Amino acid sequence: MPFLPITQAEVTALGWDAPDFIFVTGDAYVDHPSFGTAILSRLLENYGYHVAILAQPDWRTNRDFTRFGRPKLGFLVNSGNIDSMVAHYTVARRRRSEDAYSPGRKTGLRPDRAVIVYTKKIKELYPDSPVIIGGLEASLRRFAHYDYWDNAVRPSILLDSGADLLVYGMGENQTIEIARRLNFGEPICTITDIRGTCYTVPTKEYRPGPAVECPSYEQVQENKRAYAISCRKQQEEQDAVRGRKIIQRHGDRILVQNPPMPPLTQPELDAVYDLPYERTYHPCYEPMGGVPAIEEVEFSITHNRGCFGACNFCSIAFHQGRAIATRSEESILREAKKLVQNPRFKGYIHDVGGPTANFRHPSCEKQAKLGLCGGGKKCLAPQPCPALKVDESEYLEILRKLRALPGVKRVFIRSGIRFDYLINDPDDTFFHELVKYHVSGQLKVAPEHCSAQVLDTMGKPHIESFLKFEKKFFQLSKEAGKEQYLVPYLMSSHPGCTMKDAVEVALFLKKEHLRPEQVQDFYPTPGTISTCMFYTGLDPYTLKEVYVPRSDHEKAMQRALLQYFVPKNKDLVIAALKAAGRTDLIGTDARCLVRPNAEMLRAQNNLHRQNNNREKQKKWSGKKVKRR
Repeated sequence: MPFLPITQAEVTALGWDAPDFIFVTGDAYVDHPSFGTAILSRLLENYGYHVAILAQPDWRTNRDFTRFGRPKLGFLVNSGNIDSMVAHYTVARRRRSEDAYSPGRKTGLRPDRAVIVYTKKIKELYPDSPVIIGGLEASLRRFAHYDYWDNAVRPSILLDSGADLLVYGMGENQTIEIARRLNFGEPICTITDIRGTCYTVPTKEYRPGPAVECPSYEQVQENKRAYAISCRKQQEEQDAVRGRKIIQRHGDRILVQNPPMPPLTQPELDAVYDLPYERTYHPCYEPMGGVPAIEEVEFSITHNRGCFGACNFCSIAFHQGRAIATRSEESILREAKKLVQNPRFKGYIHDVGGPTANFRHPSCEKQAKLGLCGGGKKCLAPQPCPALKVDESEYLEILRKLRALPGVKRVFIRSGIRFDYLINDPDDTFFHELVKYHVSGQLKVAPEHCSAQVLDTMGKPHIESFLKFEKKFFQLSKEAGKEQYLVPYLMSSHPGCTMKDAVEVALFLKKEHLRPEQVQDFYPTPGTISTCMFYTGLDPYTLKEVYVPRSDHEKAMQRALLQYFVPKNKDLVIAALKAAGRTDLIGTDARCLVRPNAEMLRAQNNLHRQNNNREKQKKWSGKKVKRR
């Protein structure tokens, strides 16, 4: 199946008088199921709609936006696979030098706040055409939200952009239902009852009904406690079984979020991944160096969605949700066979995963009827819930069948393994085979920290679970005759982390002989509990104060401590140890983290000389001088 049209000439060649939908995206056009634009455009095509792709249009002119004229049914808009501000800026708010979702890694091919910019341009040119926004940028900004780059609370992106409807979460069923109703001639302004969507209505026209009301945009702008309460209410209703409608007032309009759309059933998810993707980027990008984002996913397989791990700093719970949806074994094997037929395939499946690779079942049996627990309760943290049901046998069987396929040399797992889930499996067969067959020398894991109080603010299990996993991993690796390593993901400057906590991590790393190659500063992105803590200084569930590292210097010191062994970090590590009152860790013996720097040595030498001089003065002052 060829790529969907990207030019008017291709639309004409297909015999269309106009597309039904124009899909506007901030990424280059990659027709692969790891890209939301590809999934939704192919799904619409499968239902008989004509879709044209407008990838990375020049927002500074009208030319690209008028390329196809007015679509018959409407525009679909996203920023791409990630938030455009995260794509453009580091956590230090510095402009990134590369963009993996653009041809040749070139930057500047999409605007900041792409969804807002694209939508306003479309509304300027086609004011009566429906505009439906979605994807991660729109989904996580659907309510009034703290924006790290503005350091201010912004209104819902639906009001900020002027779009007609917002699709949140994984949008397949929402998009098809919206398309069906538009195709039947229903005005976009009356499509207000689809689950997994948000709309706005003038306050005077809103008909009150059962709903959870959040503090208003104006209230959360002015009052951080109100913001924390709003965050908690939004998180609480993000469940397809028990979630209720939410409203939030914005001036003279009301934002309405309908309850979440249920996750796709297994047949529905299989159908999504069976669509006729080209599985690569559009050939027009070849002269520009291709689209690098394909490299990690071209020979990877997604087998699940959702994550009941629900770490506080992660956006998955607020976007995909905590409920697990999975593909069938048959669907996964069909995709693997397609990979084998690809002339670029070298025999290595890079990943069989998803948000968390080893989740194939609900965390407990209650979820089908009651949904996932509210009140901030976690399935795995700080300790595994007594109702947790751990079963990796189905996932293991899939891996075995993938390994046995002709043409497949190795099958790796590179997306996250929840070690705290794995070590609670009463059958350690999966652990044995993971170590023996599915690790490419290094296994990435995410303990994130070692301080209990910081891990609690992260919503992560305590470090004892990692230590138990680590011991067993190395034991099994040795038994398998393999020299393998763990690559720990660690996060610095998360809310709750003091300088003393950061020192605790450094000492832990030294003790465990771990040397992380990369350390990530906490990045406050919209829609997460941790971002709420960062902005308000409050835990949204308890409303108790949480310490927040804010200054660039403190963040740099915390980050340096996690890589205390890197020579260029020496001065920052010393400054951090002084700030934490741990100068005992500056020295030359084995327990110390860092040797004194030149300035400290000079100070020590000066102090030593001063002490010697004082001793001499005491010595001579006690002697009697003989008179001649």
